[in-house]
Amino acid sequence: MLLAIDCGNTNTVFSIWDGERFLCTLRTSTHHARTADAYFTWYSTLVKHYGIEADITDVIISSTVPRVVFNLRVFADRFFGCRPIVVGKPDCLLPFTPRVDEGTQVGPDRLVNTAGAFDRHGGNLIVVDFGTATTFDVVAFDGAYVGGVIAPGVNLSLEALHLAAAALPHVDISKPQKVIGTNTVECIQSGVFWGYVGLVREICERIRGESGQEMKVIATGGLAPLFQQAADLFDTYEDDLTMHGLTVIHRYNKENGAP
Repeated sequence: MLLAIDCGNTNTVFSIWDGERFLCTLRTSTHHARTADAYFTWYSTLVKHYGIEADITDVIISSTVPRVVFNLRVFADRFFGCRPIVVGKPDCLLPFTPRVDEGTQVGPDRLVNTAGAFDRHGGNLIVVDFGTATTFDVVAFDGAYVGGVIAPGVNLSLEALHLAAAALPHVDISKPQKVIGTNTVECIQSGVFWGYVGLVREICERIRGESGQEMKVIATGGLAPLFQQAADLFDTYEDDLTMHGLTVIHRYNKENGAP
């Protein structure tokens, strides 16, 4: 079985893939000092709790936090006896070659999202990922990542607003009942929700304009379901797009003889 690990700036996700479906998905906060033993204690406790019997033979890792990769490598080697595939490293094969400026290092999360989206939907896509940052990944007709956009994430913007303006409270984001707020919380929620709706819609339209063709918009990430409530913002929402992309890259490496 495959253990797919996606380590983001805020959360780390472990999913067990049996070749046909994900048996379970486990989440923890990302912490660069967490040791291999600590990962295994957390992982084995939850797997036992859910009654999952998983004989892990392969591990693949995508991490936007470089400092956690070493301990995750040790975790895979020590407890599963395997050398993990790490997306973005030279020995990890990709089913596409990114077409970006020479010397540009594309984030592994964007490579994984591209692979997962193309496998499910074909090319000419815009993948909007609502994570710590809100990213837009442009997937060409042949599955190649050809660039994108990075904007501050929703929760990051809320936190910055709270920290920079002492009189403004920290609020949870939700879709407001009306645009014009009649109290401070409603005003902030309206500004953030409708502001990001406008941001997503405008950026996607400009990407389509530069590409000169229609492109399907795929949403993923924790807050994507919230913004899906805005009519016609996305064509579809994929809650497991990143983890699916990891299985696609893992399969490609196995089929092409990667170690």
